[in-house]
Amino acid sequence: MEITLTTALIRLGVSLILGGAIGIERLIHNHPAGVRTFMLICLGSTLATLASIYICQDNMGLHNGDPGRIAAQILTGVGFIGAGLIIKNDDRVSGITTAACIFVTAVIGVAVGVGLIIPSAVATVAVLLILISSTTYKKRK
Repeated sequence: MEITLTTALIRLGVSLILGGAIGIERLIHNHPAGVRTFMLICLGSTLATLASIYICQDNMGLHNGDPGRIAAQILTGVGFIGAGLIIKNDDRVSGITTAACIFVTAVIGVAVGVGLIIPSAVATVAVLLILISSTTYKKRK
């Protein structure tokens, strides 16, 4: 599918909604990264992926074009953000779930960017179910 202004805008909008949904859950449970962080990560991943596809689409003579290169760099960069959130205090490690959420939100953004809207929405629901169920489990203990 060709990347047009309309498809790009739709994908960016979906990205904001999906990233925002994860961010709202994190905000409700008072975690360090909230709505803005997750929306920005998902939006940035989607936009970078769209740009990567567009570069190859717009330059048909570009024989070495590979949209996957930017996606790989997105995931590497997000790994550094996530690593900065992990803190070890004595025997306790915190921030691992938030780091994992940041990573999966970036992947969702990449998936939205390539047009995998339904799988991205399903993944977002799965993330929310995992986060909600783990919060419920903690409260029972």
